[in-house]
Amino acid sequence: MKRIISLFFALIMITGFCFASDPAEGFWLSIDDKTGEVTAGWKIYQENGILYGHMLSFTDKSDGNYAINCRESYPGFPIPGRVNQMPLVGTPFIFGLTRHSTGDWRGGNVIDPTDGRMYGCRINFHPAGSRVGRRTFETDTLEMRGTIGPLGRSQFWRKTDERTASSL
Repeated sequence: MKRIISLFFALIMITGFCFASDPAEGFWLSIDDKTGEVTAGWKIYQENGILYGHMLSFTDKSDGNYAINCRESYPGFPIPGRVNQMPLVGTPFIFGLTRHSTGDWRGGNVIDPTDGRMYGCRINFHPAGSRVGRRTFETDTLEMRGTIGPLGRSQFWRKTDERTASSL
């Protein structure tokens, strides 16, 4: 009987670890790498082992509420329809990333809705207190790296809660 109970609890623990969310998932504030200003609130989430991200709110309302600067379509875009007619909030502008290791996602794309350009995308989670090169992260941070071939640029996003991400 003790063996059966122990096996049952071990199975529950293993199942819990398998379905635990990745630290890259959650709510984030995107920070402009040039100005240091918050630009948008995002939800990063996983569906069927693929990582996606969509805006919940944004600070620059000059373009209205639709992705009018985007093209009509993009290779591999995860939902049907004309991208340039989709709302800025809720459209998965981050898509197609697969997990390389915990907190490290690669091989996807990100579309910048302000200019419509699509970039290769890599996301890395850095916990508060960790250090990468000369940078020490004060809070949980998501490194969002957009690339064109071997060249790229990173933004460092701050962890937040759903209410804050939704209220810019």
